[in-house]
Amino acid sequence: MTRPATPRKPRARSQARIDSILEAARTLLASDGVASLSIYSVAERAEIPPSSVYHFFASVPALLEGLTADVHAAFRESLQQPIDHARLNHWQDLSRLVEARMLTIYSEDAAARQLILAQHGLTEVTQADRQHDVELGNLMHALFAKHFQLPALPDDIEVFALALELADRVYARSVQLHNAITPRMAEEGQRVFDAYLGLYLPPFLPKRVLES
Repeated sequence: MTRPATPRKPRARSQARIDSILEAARTLLASDGVASLSIYSVAERAEIPPSSVYHFFASVPALLEGLTADVHAAFRESLQQPIDHARLNHWQDLSRLVEARMLTIYSEDAAARQLILAQHGLTEVTQADRQHDVELGNLMHALFAKHFQLPALPDDIEVFALALELADRVYARSVQLHNAITPRMAEEGQRVFDAYLGLYLPPFLPKRVLES
């Protein structure tokens, strides 16, 4: 019986080329927004032929989907960073920590703000962002369950993913108005995040005892 072929990772040379393309696109996106991106402008910035860009990314939306995945990889990594369990008294302490880490990424990465929070009207990017939000929501659910005893949550909606999307709506409003997430709107995003989770999580949740 033949086994199905498994996807192979790009070779080191190909991965280096992909990284240089994404970095060029990220730089253009951060400085001039989505409208500045074309296969040719990215190729010029990366100092490679346009055919090389087309080889890995058939279109600008495909390129932006690659960047969206890159941004969400940073979000996932932020959820996997160590957390001092002893300093968590309430689940809101954990939610504030998680949102603070994500806000740091938005603050330091202009491309992330352009992709996820700016109005670009690209359906492919929006759909990719939502799918990544589901993955982040699942990771966040597991993180909360690690530190607190959660009640039963509905299985027909993604509670944590929706909380992320709602907070992002507030941050997007701030970017549209101020081209940045202001401290005031960061606070409002946190309030929205906590308020939605509070529809399903009681004010107090018992902490779990973690093995040292």
